[in-house]
Amino acid sequence: MNHKALAVCMIDISSDIRRKSLNETGLRPISNGVLEILRVVESHPGVTVAEVAARLGRQLSNVSSQLRELVAAGLVTRVKDASDKRYVSLHPTEESRRIKLLLEGAWAEALIAASARLLPEERAQIAASLPALERLASFLSEPEASLPQPHPRSSGT
Repeated sequence: MNHKALAVCMIDISSDIRRKSLNETGLRPISNGVLEILRVVESHPGVTVAEVAARLGRQLSNVSSQLRELVAAGLVTRVKDASDKRYVSLHPTEESRRIKLLLEGAWAEALIAASARLLPEERAQIAASLPALERLASFLSEPEASLPQPHPRSSGT
């Protein structure tokens, strides 16, 4: 498998889907960084700021700053633990869920339009690969610390 070509293709598809679908939603643009944080909070309600930073491999201060934007926009709520006020969990709001549904629908529409130009066999190949791609996405979404490090290449000695 050509991992570099696959990675570039996936990034290109992701960027193009976001660009083409944004106009369809009527939403104001959401930066990739903020969207990534929002998606982590939506996928893992109750997650902490530190856990979001670890999952995304980012600095805690940067994530905290972007989370303040999401809280101010009414897309994330912070909930203090009743027994330990230092512990704060993050939760998506109804507005966040509404935006998620809008975006996912627009992303699907962009893919539907583009895939209509593929051959039926090509659409079938993509459909057949979806379970493997979903597993790959789940592995990639794990916190950075738990991702296996690549093995050093043999020096030939």
